[in-house]
Amino acid sequence: MKISVPDASNYLKGLLLLIRKDRKISEEEHELMARVGRNLGFEKSFVENAIHEILDNKYITVIPPEFSSQEIAEKFLKDGLVLAASDSEIHPAEERWLLSVAARNNIDEAWFIGEKKNLKFRTESVHKLEADTLQVNY
Repeated sequence: MKISVPDASNYLKGLLLLIRKDRKISEEEHELMARVGRNLGFEKSFVENAIHEILDNKYITVIPPEFSSQEIAEKFLKDGLVLAASDSEIHPAEERWLLSVAARNNIDEAWFIGEKKNLKFRTESVHKLEADTLQVNY
């Protein structure tokens, strides 16, 4: 699926904001974020710096991202759940953040809860990310 540069930027930024919600970044979260950044066409050093600085970056706006389509927002939320659960727990602050993104993009909370339940049944060692299917339209 092709997405715009603003959607790609919002995707990366929104996931960065998500992983800082529990005030720790696990190795798994770091690896997944690097993968998302690479898939969305961001330079490796930019993504690495963003990951390392996100916990202490007080200048970044914390407004939930708004995407150009519900389909992109749903992909973002699915990836957000994978990232949030990658350290073996979904922190309440992470879940609240994802729910705020869902609300901002007019996605029903019941859909989100269903996706969260579906996530518990996945046992893949390599996480499937929706970002793996995205192509930025430059």
